[in-house]
Amino acid sequence: MYVNNRSGTEPKDLFVTRGFNLFYLSAGGFVRFDRPADGKIAVRQGMSFISADRACQNAESEIPDLINDFSRLRTEAENAWREKLSPISLDVGNVSQDLQKNFWSSIYRTMISPQNYTGENSRWESPEYWDSFYCLWDQFRSQLPFLTVLDPKIISSMARSLLYTYQNEGWLPDCRMSLSKGWTQGGSNADVVLTDAYVKNITGIDWDLAYKAMVNDAENEPLEWSKEGRGGLQSWKRLNYIPALDYDYLGFGTNSRSISRTLEYSYDDFCIGHLGRALGKDGYETYFSRSGNWQNLFKADQTSSINGTDTGFVGFFQPKYLNGTWGYQDPVACSPVANFCSLTSNPSETFESSVWEYLFFVPHDTAKLIDLLGGDQAFAERLDYFHNSPLVEIGNEPVFLSVFEYHYAGRPGLSANRSHFYIPSRFNTSQSGLPGNDDSGAMGSFVAFNMLGLFPNPGQNVYLIIPPYFPSVSVTSPLTNRTATIRSINFDTAYKNIYIQNATLDGQPYTKSWIGHEFFLQGGELVLTLGDSESEWGRAVEDRPPSLSYYSTARMGMMDL
Repeated sequence: MYVNNRSGTEPKDLFVTRGFNLFYLSAGGFVRFDRPADGKIAVRQGMSFISADRACQNAESEIPDLINDFSRLRTEAENAWREKLSPISLDVGNVSQDLQKNFWSSIYRTMISPQNYTGENSRWESPEYWDSFYCLWDQFRSQLPFLTVLDPKIISSMARSLLYTYQNEGWLPDCRMSLSKGWTQGGSNADVVLTDAYVKNITGIDWDLAYKAMVNDAENEPLEWSKEGRGGLQSWKRLNYIPALDYDYLGFGTNSRSISRTLEYSYDDFCIGHLGRALGKDGYETYFSRSGNWQNLFKADQTSSINGTDTGFVGFFQPKYLNGTWGYQDPVACSPVANFCSLTSNPSETFESSVWEYLFFVPHDTAKLIDLLGGDQAFAERLDYFHNSPLVEIGNEPVFLSVFEYHYAGRPGLSANRSHFYIPSRFNTSQSGLPGNDDSGAMGSFVAFNMLGLFPNPGQNVYLIIPPYFPSVSVTSPLTNRTATIRSINFDTAYKNIYIQNATLDGQPYTKSWIGHEFFLQGGELVLTLGDSESEWGRAVEDRPPSLSYYSTARMGMMDL
């Protein structure tokens, strides 16, 4: 056994734990062998969350013939992966092998977690148990939505498992691994996951139970809200924001992240309101109303500088105290040009991202955000500045949607251009081709969606359209067996023609810059004619993605998702 950089042969058992504010402990075991004559060693490993005996039983049942089963297991694993990947087919044309590997390996990483531990849950019995939601803050944005496209039956099973956890432990999990609760990072992100499943027609879920569990997140505060639910609900309901240095006597947790929690609670409540309206529940309007609370931390006159140089942009989120007075967090704090903000070492008013990065996290009402920031052109310019600056941490999930938010300002071509900036420059097959932790497939799914040509706004029936990275991509729905195809005219492997000039859906003109999940369920062919410069396609207000409030130039009305 070893612990950190010390090892010994005497110990045969090891128990490892860590406190919330302690460093990670590196520990494990090692085995030594005499070299066999043929140079081959066959090793069978078993795992269990119940007992060592159960781990041995698992190994022996899955690999009964230690010597001769290797070839069989390899073939079975290859066949299983081919089946899982089979819904997607590509016309690769002359696209490089590296980009093809990048695409398929990204999907592979997307499908590793969460994991099916049914039968291995020693805490309660349920027909299904999924673990390694680690963490939903990472997974809800693109990883679980990608599985919704590729393997919807799995998403249905995962959603039921979330609800079994709620029934047995009283709360939907936000971060769970190895039967244990992890640390909540922002809001109650299972709310987004369940709403996303609903709007994309995932079946086999008790939606009344799901709504009850989500309302529990919004209305009841747990004693230890660092591990489940939400803290600060009294302030949330009374003040309509999470205050810095909140007075919260109902529960306890790290008293930080007042900005990011306000933004994330706002979106969580939007998702609750949307599901409640769809189910015909009384009181859903309350959650739509609370979904606008993010505006209460927008400080219209707040400026920002980098190394003493004013960025020229005004208006950022800022912390606010219980008495309504403003606090201050430098908008560049927690960005790559400043110290990274960790929940355990230096908690701040944003989680793992700067105010600059969180500025663009209003997924349900980007139109209102655009108005607050000065309109379409000002919004696009601010996005440009952000993505051209050293403030971006592309290896962290809050930035994902901002790559595509040009769509909401009527500039979908700029989203495509920005996508091609990050892929393959930051995501590729080189040794440094993954910017940081893959975070349970979050990075992999970000790449896969980019290359597929559709990016989700999770919790809404919206995929933002850019040209795929291949001449043609097709996805056959495992539920309906119908095939959705995106085909590009004027595709070029130099990726100069990345701007959509016009589009047709099943032969009819298609002007919207987004499409719904029914495209995958019903099938069809989306044909994109490409060019080397921006066009007027997708720019009209009526062709932009839906938003809860109104665009300033034309009334859009409440989105019908």
